[in-house]
Amino acid sequence: MSKIVIGRQFCGPPNSGNGGYVCGVLAKDIDGPATSVLRARIPLDVPLSLTRRDGVVVMSGDGDELIGQGAAAAAAELPEPPAPPSLDEARLAGGRYAGLATSFHPICFTCGTERGEGDGLRVFAGQLAGRPPGMVGGVWTPHAHFADLGGLTRSEVVWAALDCPGYFAWVEREGRHGALLGTMTGEVIRRPEAGEECIVLAWPLVRDGRKETAGVALFSAAGELMARAHQVWIVMAPRPPEA
Repeated sequence: MSKIVIGRQFCGPPNSGNGGYVCGVLAKDIDGPATSVLRARIPLDVPLSLTRRDGVVVMSGDGDELIGQGAAAAAAELPEPPAPPSLDEARLAGGRYAGLATSFHPICFTCGTERGEGDGLRVFAGQLAGRPPGMVGGVWTPHAHFADLGGLTRSEVVWAALDCPGYFAWVEREGRHGALLGTMTGEVIRRPEAGEECIVLAWPLVRDGRKETAGVALFSAAGELMARAHQVWIVMAPRPPEA
């Protein structure tokens, strides 16, 4: 057993850990593709337990509350990404990021507009011109603060960069807000270097009741596939009308 603290810097909603980042923490010591499942709100700034049981990495909180778990996955569970946009096309799409006009989670580690360079990732993915509704893209340049001693971006940060674009694929597709990441199956093929411009791509897959699935991918500026993932988002129930 080991202990880990998810610091407030790595929040998604204000009082919970960023889903993609925590999925990456659960997956980072698993060789090859991995599936991470989030079971409860991820507490911030408190010690959490990480244990490995029969190949499954389990994160738990006080009283052994199950927060999430990660395990090896098959490559067949990962989506085949569409052809990536060019760097210029992705940059233009990023300028159409919905969060620039409407406040979603402005302090989110991945997509928050109030996070500065080196504090958050500032992954802004918007509708790609000439692509089907919901296919979003943007440019992400990993900061040196998120690199290891060899200058490569940490794998859990790559997972975090893939988080919110899948959500915004459905925002663009349906114009509806409010969902939480439940499951993420992904693989990191090559970690980007700090300062390396990357293309983020996401697209909606299938909606089944309150579950929305999305594909996400990370490419180099030259179009090399660097990472990809399949996501399951749980649509939040509408709030009851005020009395």
